[in-house]
Amino acid sequence: MKEPLRIIAPNPSPLTGPGTTTFLIGEDHVAVIDPGPDDDAHLQAIVAQGRGRISHIFVTHAHLDHSQGAARLSRMTGAPVLAFGTATHGRSVINTRLAASGLIHGGEGLDMDFTPDICLQDDQQITTPDWSLRALHTPGHAAGHLCLAWGDTIFCGDLVMGWSSTLISPPDGDLIDYFRSLDRLKHLSPTRLLPTHGVPINAPLARIDELARHRRDRTAQIITALRQAPDTATGLARRLYDVPEPLYPAAQRNILSHLIALSQLGAVDFQGNLTADSFFSIS
Repeated sequence: MKEPLRIIAPNPSPLTGPGTTTFLIGEDHVAVIDPGPDDDAHLQAIVAQGRGRISHIFVTHAHLDHSQGAARLSRMTGAPVLAFGTATHGRSVINTRLAASGLIHGGEGLDMDFTPDICLQDDQQITTPDWSLRALHTPGHAAGHLCLAWGDTIFCGDLVMGWSSTLISPPDGDLIDYFRSLDRLKHLSPTRLLPTHGVPINAPLARIDELARHRRDRTAQIITALRQAPDTATGLARRLYDVPEPLYPAAQRNILSHLIALSQLGAVDFQGNLTADSFFSIS
């Protein structure tokens, strides 16, 4: 199996690491995985490397740093865009209610204009003479997040990264779904994971275990903090995170995802309707 071609978009940031990696596989039928932002130089580089043979454009999830360039790349190449669905497709019942209540408007970087040409079902196989990819619905970071299995290698989008934990940002992110998706990936026993941000992960099972353990540790820290004093997600983020000021909103979203999961499990309570400023306490 030939190594995929990598093209890194010029969008480095604290949430994208070195930038969005666009992958290309195939010779006569070239698949593009995560076309990235709508950046002219990046899209031109993809077209040049595709050599007029781009046949499919896959998007792991509808966040702007992954999907924004898909429509223009499709116009440039004539290739269809394939994904699980729109930016909000696949949201859990509780997150749908939270979004409708105005808890958080739109999630973290959602591409609300994204509409794929072909919606992929979980476990659907897409096959050409050059390659075969199996779509795996793996929500958690995003409701419609897909991983793409390519033999024993998995293009894992933002579900697993080697340099950072994954942002879980309600109402799009769901921590309980995230744990389920990690378990699913682990039971597939891949030999390598190719995240859209950062370098390949060559010890996938160890990294999956590490990320799950990190989330369990964070949950334990939240419970300990709430036993000391009830608090909001924002207050807990200040108590538990030591990050640069611009990253505190993301930290607050992560904490909120833990609190929502704990409330679903009956471990914590809040008064009235759930909002971003709800006070949480131990049940």
